[in-house]
Amino acid sequence: MAENVMLSTAGLRAGYGGKPVLQGLDLEARNGEILAVIGRNGVGKSTLMKSLIGLVPTMGGSIVYRDAPIEKLSAFKRARLGIGYVPQGRDVFPRLTVAENIAVGGMLQGKVSEADCERVLGYFPILRERWSQRAGTMSGGQQQQLAIARVLVANPQLILLDEPSEGIQPNIVQDIARIAVQLNKDTGVTVVLVEQNIDMIRAMAQRCYVMDKGRIVAELAHDALADGEEMRRHLAV
Repeated sequence: MAENVMLSTAGLRAGYGGKPVLQGLDLEARNGEILAVIGRNGVGKSTLMKSLIGLVPTMGGSIVYRDAPIEKLSAFKRARLGIGYVPQGRDVFPRLTVAENIAVGGMLQGKVSEADCERVLGYFPILRERWSQRAGTMSGGQQQQLAIARVLVANPQLILLDEPSEGIQPNIVQDIARIAVQLNKDTGVTVVLVEQNIDMIRAMAQRCYVMDKGRIVAELAHDALADGEEMRRHLAV
């Protein structure tokens, strides 16, 4: 694998009930970049993310993270290696407070240190204000920020973000994009982003893959992301 590649797949096949959704997918995420994966609904984007973290079984091909194959590892072991996953729909624990949700994220390290909490809250100050509030009573945008913070507290080297703009008002989407870019600049964390929101992709991504029918069918450099017509063509439902 190339020296600057953090995560790669080769011929990846994965799916549900013995039926592959990913049909031999090849992908590379470079160290320290924000990589977007786009495509029409139903082409396998979320399946890709779940297969990378280990929630969907691999049926063939490989997943290599930091020069080591991980396709046979459990999701927990992949998380322990430094892969954070923010699922579509956020999946915060609604009956737990903000503090308790973040403490769950810190369990990968054994416990959450005060320094780690302060570091995360520096990016998401709204969570400091809501520290004792139950997550289920928060807005969708606040829950999304909590879901990201819960992953960040474990100091991941790679973050998988699945549709972070879904169901969130535009100004909060802009905030999340800005924070993710700043986090990337500050820490060098690699981000793989599945998204449909063109503005968010442009604000965050340095490079972009296009998926169709379970495969990567095109790669777009950063300059190409400014081509609205081409982006809409790739994202058309």
